[in-house]
Amino acid sequence: MRARIVPALILALIALLVSAPEARAQVVGGFDFARAEVSVTGLQVPWSLAFLPDGSALVSERNTGRILQVRPGQTAVPVATVSGVSASGESGLLGIAVSPTYAQDGWVYAYFTSTSGDNRLIRLQLSAPQTQPVLFSGVPSATIHDGGRLAFGPDGMLYLGTGDASNTANAQNLNTPAGKILRMTPTGGIPSGNPFSGSRVWSYGHRNVQGLAWDAQGRMYASEFGQNTWDEINQIVAGGNYGWPTCEGNCGNTSFRSPIVTWTTAEASPSGLAYANNTLFAAALRGQRLWAVPLTGSGTAGTPVAELQSAYGRLRAVAVGPDGWLWVTTSNRDGRGTPVAQDDRVIRIPPATTGTDTSPPTAPGNPTASGTTATGTTLAWAASTDNVGVSGYDVLRAPGATGGTFTQAGTSATTSFTDTGLTASTAYRYQVRARDAAGNLSPVSGTVAVTTTSGGTTGGCTATATTQTQWGGGYVIQPVTVANTGTSAVNGWTVTFTLPSGHSVTGSWNATLTSGGQTVTAKSLGHNGALAPGQSVTFGFQAARPSGNTQVPSGYVCASP
Repeated sequence: MRARIVPALILALIALLVSAPEARAQVVGGFDFARAEVSVTGLQVPWSLAFLPDGSALVSERNTGRILQVRPGQTAVPVATVSGVSASGESGLLGIAVSPTYAQDGWVYAYFTSTSGDNRLIRLQLSAPQTQPVLFSGVPSATIHDGGRLAFGPDGMLYLGTGDASNTANAQNLNTPAGKILRMTPTGGIPSGNPFSGSRVWSYGHRNVQGLAWDAQGRMYASEFGQNTWDEINQIVAGGNYGWPTCEGNCGNTSFRSPIVTWTTAEASPSGLAYANNTLFAAALRGQRLWAVPLTGSGTAGTPVAELQSAYGRLRAVAVGPDGWLWVTTSNRDGRGTPVAQDDRVIRIPPATTGTDTSPPTAPGNPTASGTTATGTTLAWAASTDNVGVSGYDVLRAPGATGGTFTQAGTSATTSFTDTGLTASTAYRYQVRARDAAGNLSPVSGTVAVTTTSGGTTGGCTATATTQTQWGGGYVIQPVTVANTGTSAVNGWTVTFTLPSGHSVTGSWNATLTSGGQTVTAKSLGHNGALAPGQSVTFGFQAARPSGNTQVPSGYVCASP
């Protein structure tokens, strides 16, 4: 009898193990991270997100000074350029906010590092974006620690997180706005109820605040970069002293308020902060993850959970959209990341569903291919339909004209996709399938076969420059696109160009620039020098010129080893 029971028990245990669900929860903080999707691509160092009443989002680009309007699955549209942005290191166009009474006044607010040597607050209307009155200026600036998060609180006041501008003494000095959280009226004035008479300072003792959020009870929270040891999330109270530079993390000094969460700097480097469903969401740059921090009834923190770990690289902004989805931006083109072709991106995570939708989308129309080169091809297909709406498409690729296994080559929020990094004179086959918001997958489309061209030379690169913005005494050239036009990989590139007489470079990003007379040499950095065939990267720079001069650089020539 015993000999029969033991095998039966073993079989039962095996069946339990096979059928047991994955231990890792897919739903955290009310959002289903298993169904995260790329919704917008091709951004240049997006720094902040703010939403318009129609459900679209505005995105600020740190290095270009542009504000773009984005919608899931559509190409971003530039709607304004902030004048006089100085982008170097961590500085540039930072936080943006939309007026809580936008339907009546149309105001969009922006905080940036100016060519005048300070950080300042302006506002503009998208109907007349060239008019940009300054509301508040004189915040100390530096190439690091500029803070920059801008948000309207539930009281209708405008809050701004600043950094210590690389001067630690600023944080404890109530006579400077650096190293603080500021509270202002919508016109930049000092509201009643601030803790220090005649001052915009709401809290102090901060090193570098880049995230602000409020919970359902109106309590305020801020994310903050530590120096070498501890990053923080703090619950913010009026007049609170948060300890920097005496304290980093918890220091046990009752003169300072302690954080509710700390992480090592490798785990976090937290920037954007959002609240939903009794949970704070902190976007981590160096940590390359999104932290979900549950809150208790008193506003303290439960055990944080890491999501999206290394899935999309460095994460900068996070916000809850009017559509109920969690929106997250990457920051892989900021000189510290490793960008992919789609970067920078907006990632959206849907709210958790009850799982009652089991109807898959219809199969996409059979794809067609166009613009095939030695290293890439562009696919297009007819849209799928679904009872609740298609959320995106998976593009599948197999090697060869026959045989081989289809694997995912990428995703698209639209009905087109460009595949790059292919091998010259090689056959590939493609299929497409659709996804809906409940995670249901459609049948695959028909197959299109593609053969890449033979290509040209085995190496080589090109450089194409775009004049992003100009003003009386200077301009920004962004992007300068460096492309590998050969059929073999390159490891490092150099671009030379000529500055008009009297012009000088005043800042650059994603390349090292040196000048010899009017000839400028831009060299790749460690993270963006290696280019596969067909791959491209971008860099940019800012220059000064004599007043009234309208010339821009010329003669861009790219060379690779």
